[in-house]
Formats: sequence, structure tokens, C-alpha cells
Amino acid sequence: MSTEKNIYTVTIYTENNIGLLNRISAIFQRRHINIESINSSVSEIENVSKWTLVVKLHVDSMKRIIGQIEKQVEVIKAYYHTDEETIYQESCLFKIKSDLLFDERQIQNIIKESNARIVTVNKVFFVLEKSGRKEEIELLYRELSVFGIMQFTRSGRVAVTKNEMKISTMLKA
Repeated sequence: MSTEKNIYTVTIYTENNIGLLNRISAIFQRRHINIESINSSVSEIENVSKWTLVVKLHVDSMKRIIGQIEKQVEVIKAYYHTDEETIYQESCLFKIKSDLLFDERQIQNIIKESNARIVTVNKVFFVLEKSGRKEEIELLYRELSVFGIMQFTRSGRVAVTKNEMKISTMLKA
């Protein structure tokens, strides 16, 4: 049994049913596993939702949990992948006092160097958007926190696999 915990991106294709989120999160909760991030969206398949969760655990536990998830009636298929097997991004928004944008040359440099994008500016605040890896977002957070962040929010991971997923073919069959 492997003793090393890995970060896994869990992808779950489901019917869109009320209460399923509670049951799936309970599977992790019962095992005292923290869900690092969670995202729910429509998928490439009509009337099928796609959930993307990020968890850190042993591969043996991951396999057992996937089995438990797939026992849920509304779950069509569940997968897990390592970071190397996926292409992923996160997105975030920063709300910062507007005067800093005009008075602090360093903030302008940070925005430029981080490839962040100004979404809106008014007299009181401006909002920055940044998409990228978790590390890039954390770095930008550290750089901006020196100046004071009024509000911050980060999305869950969105991911696609490098290899083809046969879910569409499976459903057509």
C-alpha cells in the first residue's frame, strides 16, 4: 500500500439531481478527507452535469472512493487523474482600492507581469481577474496583499484530461 498522498482531480458525470452533492461530499467526510476545491457545470453531453473536485489522498483510498461515488444512482461515471494527466486552471477576482491603481506604480507592474486583467474600475475600487494555476494565483495574492485586498474569491479547478475520455461513446452505447 502506497504511503504517499497525491493530489487528484476527480471528474464525476451525473444526472442533475437535488441532494447528490450532499451524498458525494459525505463519502469524503466519512473518511475525514478534505475537498480542496469543487466545481459543477454543464458537460459536453446534453443533460449531464460535470463535477470537478480536487482532493489529496492515497491512490488506494482514491480507488475505493471512486467505487463509492459510482454506487450513487445518479452518477453516470467517475474518474480520477493526476495533475500530469490533466490540463487545469483556476480563476479569481481581487477587489482593490482604486487610488492604489493610480498612485502605486508597483501595482501596475504586478498586474502586467502576472497577466491579470482589469475587469472594472470606478472611483472607489477596481477589480482584477486572473486565471491560471493555483501557484500563480497564490503568488499574485501575496504580491497584492501588501497593498490591501478589499475582497478576494477563487473558483474551483476546471480541468480537461490530456487523453480522450470515452464518456460520450459510452453513453451513446
